[in-house]
Formats: sequence, structure tokens, C-alpha cells
Amino acid sequence: MLYRHGDVLLRRIDSIPNAAQKRVGTTLAHGEVTGHSHRIQESHGVQLWVHGSEMFLEVKQASATLIHEEHRPIELPQGLYRVWRQREYRPDAYVEVED
Repeated sequence: MLYRHGDVLLRRIDSIPNAAQKRVGTTLAHGEVTGHSHRIQESHGVQLWVHGSEMFLEVKQASATLIHEEHRPIELPQGLYRVWRQREYRPDAYVEVED
């Protein structure tokens, strides 16, 4: 299952890489233009993980709410997710979309 929340994408996965490290907080991405952030509303029951440049979200409780001031909330069911930012193609480079 793929979820889209503005320029943030989440895909349900079966496992997180063994070498992934815990990351503090619940913010998935900061908005460059507005300063708003894509974040999990409930600080308990979720864990962020990083492995190199990749980010993962573990929802340990029945569900967690992904929020942002400019988007409707999304309820994410319990499970593991890979998190990434949408990229924009330009002939000279790939760049992250500014939210």
C-alpha cells in the first residue's frame, strides 16, 4: 500500500534493514517554503529508523495519524513503512519537491 501526504510518500514494507538506527522524534519531513512539517501526531507508539539516506517508520500501536497544516490527516495502520520525499526531475538534476 502506498500513501501520499503532500510531497511525502510512505510504502508499507515487510521489514526494516537490520543495520537501521533509531531516530529521535516523529517528524518525517520539514517544509522548506512554509516551515510546516509532516509529522506523526502521537509521539508514543511509533519509532523512526534511518539506514543511510533512507527513513523508515514503525507504527507499534493500532494506528498513527500523519499530520501537516496544509493537508488532511492520514491514519496509518500498525506496521512498517519506508518514507521518502517526492522528487522533481530537471534536466540537470533530481531535486526534492518543495512543500
